[in-house]
Amino acid sequence: MSAKIARGLATGLLAIAACTLVAGCGQKARPKLDLAASKVTTIGVNAYLWRATLETLSFMPLVQTDSNGGVVVTDWYANPRNPGERMKLTVSILDQDLRADALRIAASRQVSQGGNWVDAPVQAATVQKLEDIILTKARDLRRQTVRG
Repeated sequence: MSAKIARGLATGLLAIAACTLVAGCGQKARPKLDLAASKVTTIGVNAYLWRATLETLSFMPLVQTDSNGGVVVTDWYANPRNPGERMKLTVSILDQDLRADALRIAASRQVSQGGNWVDAPVQAATVQKLEDIILTKARDLRRQTVRG
């Protein structure tokens, strides 16, 4: 192989390598990161569900928040208008996608009887309503991101 051909080959290989490192020369430009995608994973779970959960539960004292594991645990909260009843919630975000089945809520309820807190059942509708509120808020956050 002549020196001229070897130099041409080396130059060509360097150009290909540089092109690949810089921007994928000759390929279609990749679209900008879609921040409104239903799967946002800058944290361990879906960012819209995470933010919607924190905003929805902002009135309750938080005991634990883990964005990588997708867990929010509240402390007991008693509504000032109904001080004889209190609630505690654990919200788990199970997926990186914005989907209804990516959210699980466990609720505990206690009522005051004779000065002591006694466990009481939580209506299924209460948990369902809370899930709906969080999911709706997460979808709204996503729509706001799409609009810019």
